[in-house]
Amino acid sequence: MIFSNLLIQWYLQNKRDLPWRNTTNPYFIWLSEIMLQQTRVAQGMPYFLSFTTAFPTVFDLAKADEEQVLKLWQGLGYYSRARNLHKTAQYIATDLEGIFPDTYNDLLKLKGVGEYTAAAIASFSYNEVVPVVDGNVFRVLSRFLDVETDIAQASAKKEFAALAFELMPKDNPAIFNQAIMEFGALQCVPKSPDCGSCVFNESCAALQKGKVDQLPVKSKKLKVRNRYFNYLVVEDENGATVIHKRVLKGIWQNLYEFPLIETEQVVGFEVIAKLVQDDFFKENKVVSIMEWNSESIIHKLSHQHLYIKFWKIKLKGVVKDGVDVVSMKTFPFPIVIHNFIEKEYI
Repeated sequence: MIFSNLLIQWYLQNKRDLPWRNTTNPYFIWLSEIMLQQTRVAQGMPYFLSFTTAFPTVFDLAKADEEQVLKLWQGLGYYSRARNLHKTAQYIATDLEGIFPDTYNDLLKLKGVGEYTAAAIASFSYNEVVPVVDGNVFRVLSRFLDVETDIAQASAKKEFAALAFELMPKDNPAIFNQAIMEFGALQCVPKSPDCGSCVFNESCAALQKGKVDQLPVKSKKLKVRNRYFNYLVVEDENGATVIHKRVLKGIWQNLYEFPLIETEQVVGFEVIAKLVQDDFFKENKVVSIMEWNSESIIHKLSHQHLYIKFWKIKLKGVVKDGVDVVSMKTFPFPIVIHNFIEKEYI
């Protein structure tokens, strides 16, 4: 039995019941694919359900305020996805009258839609014969065919797309694409796959050669940058605090945070006290400064590790543009600050 037949047979017997698999609506498929970039299905599912409840059509998403979109996205990370999602919804609703592009090449023109997402929408919604290539596909094909190409190389995606295209049944590309991704997610997993129960255990080249744990080859190492954030959680005489929107490009753009002092390393009370006295809250006298957490909270992003400390600052008088706790909880925050507010902030 050829590769695609075995794969699809396995898929039909083992696939997970996921809501975006029960539709060909490009809006729902686009939403799910954007959410599942860099995100596990279990983590993304509640967000998909929340978004489709709040925004059942692309017009609803387009009409929403960006802060509402970011608030619903809170905790999913990679927030540029949410901002691009919102802008693309507005473009589709306004310029395209709510009609999604129906070809791979036209889908690629949408903001935030790359080759993988365009291929997924084109095949799942319109049954276009175009292969998807994600980490699961790299892994399955490199092992099954014993391909030692470094998947970190720019040319690798084109090579693996060609291999997938050759194996793909041209009369049903959608189910093949779903099947190969699901196979990589559930069976041909990165570490310690159960090759004994695999439907390809007699035909997988990597298994025959004892190379399963060596494939796929990926040489590129991500350089991680350490950053040290000190958040100033102020409280004035009315119990109000101060938050700001991060408007500069970079992490957490358009999310809210407390006033921030970024330092070159973890610093103590004396450094923070001096910086607060010299550069912050000059309209209000600082009554006290206290360390909220003695050990830094380490928040790991894909390319940055953030060492975060919160400082409690009591001020005399009333702060300008202060917000109370109830109002503050309606703003979109990075998840690490949201968790602090929910668990620690009084």
